[in-house]
Amino acid sequence: MEHAGKYYIHVKNNRWAAGSFPNTPEGEEVFTIDAERFGAALADFPDLADRIEPFFDWDEDNFRSSVARADILLTWNLPTDGLAGRAPHLRWIHCIGAGVEHLLPLDWLPANVELTNNKGVHSDKAGEYGLMAALMLHNHVPAIVTNQRNEVYDSLYSTPIAGRTVVVVGTGSLGGAVISKLAPLGPNLVGVNRRGGDVEGCARVVPTGEIDAVLPHADILYLAMPDTPETNGLIDRRRLDMLKPTCGVVNIGRQSAMDYDALCDKLEAGELAGAVLDVFTPEPIEKGSRLWSTPNLIVTPHVSADDGDRYVPLTLDLFFRNLQRFVDGTELLNRVDREFGY
Repeated sequence: MEHAGKYYIHVKNNRWAAGSFPNTPEGEEVFTIDAERFGAALADFPDLADRIEPFFDWDEDNFRSSVARADILLTWNLPTDGLAGRAPHLRWIHCIGAGVEHLLPLDWLPANVELTNNKGVHSDKAGEYGLMAALMLHNHVPAIVTNQRNEVYDSLYSTPIAGRTVVVVGTGSLGGAVISKLAPLGPNLVGVNRRGGDVEGCARVVPTGEIDAVLPHADILYLAMPDTPETNGLIDRRRLDMLKPTCGVVNIGRQSAMDYDALCDKLEAGELAGAVLDVFTPEPIEKGSRLWSTPNLIVTPHVSADDGDRYVPLTLDLFFRNLQRFVDGTELLNRVDREFGY
């Protein structure tokens, strides 16, 4: 697009804080975009080097003064109040996460500002984690870990996963990644998405409104949904009750999609085989939470889809590919739908 001078890019990093993002010091290291990382990624896009002026900041240290001249904002979150007046030149915000639920509703977003997300950056890691989680459930690992904790030696045998039914709710980049990893092993893969559109690797796909028809057949229920009003509370107690007692559950999307209290009740009663959970509200999980002691439950600390070594390089590769589109005036990748919030 036509522009006088360089495009000013405000890069807003966050210092780690409990209950925020990142919420551990390890996370801050993984997600921080500094001048060195920015420059290393920019080396692959030499034509853009003379077109931009980046400014690297943390939290809101210099946000209000810097955003006043910013054309582009690269960030996880931002103060949204009065943004149109405070950032008159802003035309594009790129969120470094795949989910943007922390920015909803998008009524603060000026009509002339595009919002994009990090969809796709997580796929490789999410696919491997999902394969691991599904095989853990199929091979009784949550129950074996609980037995170990209780000093119980019990032979829990399993078979190959071929022929078992895995229901994947949310077939975007995260759900699609686990489908592609599982498909060669021969399970019966059933997808659930908003419109019931075809998904490569799935034998059947149903719209979200017909999810009740497939839940009773699941040997593994795999959730990979964003946090939106449409997905909130989707897997409630009634739907958990539809699952076979031999079914295992994975959630890598957002906790809001599932009633965790109901899930814990069913695990404690032996009415589900096990669960692997990677997402929680709040994060970190509070001390004393029942999640820590629920039997046959594996807790992972929101690490299913974030590549500890390559998250920033992958993010910046996507950002610079989109920046070239922005400069050229062509449609951006990963545009967030203002109505649906993803």
